[in-house]
Amino acid sequence: MIGSTASRRAGLVVLAVAVATALTGCTDSPEPAPTATASLTPTAEAAPTAEAPTLVPEGDASANLPYFSQIVQSVAAGPDTGRAYVDALVAGGFDKGAMQVTENQSTVGNAAESMQFSVRWGDECLIGQVGPSTGQPVAVVMPGLAAGRCLVGNTRPIDW
Repeated sequence: MIGSTASRRAGLVVLAVAVATALTGCTDSPEPAPTATASLTPTAEAAPTAEAPTLVPEGDASANLPYFSQIVQSVAAGPDTGRAYVDALVAGGFDKGAMQVTENQSTVGNAAESMQFSVRWGDECLIGQVGPSTGQPVAVVMPGLAAGRCLVGNTRPIDW
């Protein structure tokens, strides 16, 4: 009978270990300690935002380049026609009589690879260039040319 008592004890030990293991999964885990959280305190004043550029009639071409560039960028999202740029610049307050624009099409009727448009401003010129060969629209200030012109080569009449 000694063998049966030993095997009974071994069975009880295995059963006790199994029950203890099962009960361990059922016990409550300790609650985690609360962690500190950062709170944001609102500042008295928000950082000022940059004002949108505007036409500076008494300024030079460089002072008006940000406004010219903004108009060029806004038109670039639409149709690439010289008229669209001229009309937007006129609506923005630039003088139509001081503008030049190149053709929308090549001499064989294809869409122009790039178009240029300009506004004479004193002795300088605000010049924009757009089109597939240009990539992103370009706006720069350049010295004016002879006879009040800004663009080299043929330009189309602004007769609308």
